[in-house]
Amino acid sequence: MSHHIFILSPTDTPLYSLTHYSSKPAQSAGSALSSNLPSWSTSAFAGTLTALSGASSATQHHTSAGGGVRMGGGQDRHVIQMIANASLDAIEEVMRRENVMYLKSVDKFNEWIVSAFVTAGNMKFIILHETKNDDGIKVFFNDLWELYVKTAMNPFHTAHTPIRSTVFDSRVRASAKKNL
Repeated sequence: MSHHIFILSPTDTPLYSLTHYSSKPAQSAGSALSSNLPSWSTSAFAGTLTALSGASSATQHHTSAGGGVRMGGGQDRHVIQMIANASLDAIEEVMRRENVMYLKSVDKFNEWIVSAFVTAGNMKFIILHETKNDDGIKVFFNDLWELYVKTAMNPFHTAHTPIRSTVFDSRVRASAKKNL
């Protein structure tokens, strides 16, 4: 199970992104209807359908030191970024309607659920995930916000520029491992 995490500036410029592969077991939410559906032959369109569905392709590696799944070649990366960018309209629509920071499930594309966290300064934290984990995601967003504020207050960091700190990255990964 993977989580794709993005931090966007108020002008929707990407400041940080991370793909986290969870070692926690995925919660099965399969239905009886899906098990009765026929399997379609997609040989002519296998690459396109694989990319759009987010499924693993044959060229991806499934090894990692942490035991999680690791994508190879970044083949699905462009699809994940497209989903995150497309969800910005839905996030802004929910922001106008509701006056909360944590926006649970604002959008969905195939199996990807988009959750967001918006700060008072209009920073957007976005997670693409496959299963519902509202409590864990909320705690992770709070940790991420705290880490971002500490980084932004650093006098050596320029506001609204990409975050390249290894300390920030390792702490985000630790929080993701703990909560997601």
